[in-house]
Amino acid sequence: MTASLERTSSELLTIADNIGRYRERVADLAEPFVGTDRDDIVGVIHEAERQLRSAERTLQRAIRQVS
Repeated sequence: MTASLERTSSELLTIADNIGRYRERVADLAEPFVGTDRDDIVGVIHEAERQLRSAERTLQRAIRQVS
């Protein structure tokens, strides 16, 4: 069982790390549109970033539970 928990924790950590990187990339995509008349694009990209942040935090909580 310990090996399974370690594997699960490791997988969750890897996934959380990847989601964190994707979150940063998504946030960067909004930058060219900030201050333009394309608030619609900025808003939807920022919403995607918030959802990725939420997923990352949820995975971090799962890692703490497994560890």
